[in-house]
Amino acid sequence: MRVHVFCALPVMLDSPVREGIIGRAREAGAIEVLVHDLHELSPDPHHKIDDCPYGGGPGMVLRVDIVAHALRAVFGIEPEEVRDRIPVALLTPQGRRFDQAAARNLSECGELALICGRYEGVDERVRAHLVSLEISLGDFVLSGGEIAAAVIIEALARLLPGVVGNERSLDEESFSAGLLEYPQYTRPAVFLGWQVPEVLISGDHARIRRWREGAAIERTRDRRPDLLD
Repeated sequence: MRVHVFCALPVMLDSPVREGIIGRAREAGAIEVLVHDLHELSPDPHHKIDDCPYGGGPGMVLRVDIVAHALRAVFGIEPEEVRDRIPVALLTPQGRRFDQAAARNLSECGELALICGRYEGVDERVRAHLVSLEISLGDFVLSGGEIAAAVIIEALARLLPGVVGNERSLDEESFSAGLLEYPQYTRPAVFLGWQVPEVLISGDHARIRRWREGAAIERTRDRRPDLLD
C-alpha cells in the first residue's frame, strides 16, 4: 500500500512513520509512506500556501491552487483525475468520523492520498472539487492534520497482511466485531488481593470464550451503548 501525505509540517511525521508498527510495516514492504511538503511544492515565489479569508475573519485559509498544484506535481495528472483514480481524503473536523470499519476499507486500497488541513481552514473548493472523502478523528479540533494522518496510517498499517505478529488478535480487538474488547489479564494471578477471574485460569476454553463474549457485551453496554444500537 502507498500513502501520500500532503502537509505543511512534514517534520511532525518523521518519528511516527519511522518507528513502531508503521516502521515495521515499511520494513516489511507492506506500506510506503510518502510525505509531501506543501511549502516546497508551492509555486508561490515565497512558498506561501495560505491567504486571508474572503469576507474577513480571523486566521488564514489553505489555498485551493496550492493543493491542486501539489497533486498535479506529485501524480503528473490533473488533480480531478487523481481524485477519480485513488481515494483523496481531506482531514478535517467536519469529516466523517474515522472508525475501524473505515480503516479496514481504506487498508484495502492500493494507494491513498491524505490532505492535512491547517490554519483557520481549507478553501471550500478543495472539498468540492479535489477530494473524494473527508475524515475526522472526532469532535475536537487540532491545529493541523499531521497528527491525524499519523493516527490513520497506523490504523491502516496494522491491518495489512504480515504486519501484526498474530493476525488473529485483530479479530478480537475493540470495534472489530462491533463491540469493545473484553478485559485482559496476565501474571500475577493475585496482586495486592486483586484476583484474576477464576474462569480465565480454569483451562476450560468454552467457558473462557463465553465469559469473554459476555464481558465484551457488558463493557460495551456500560461505555458505548451506541455500538449496540
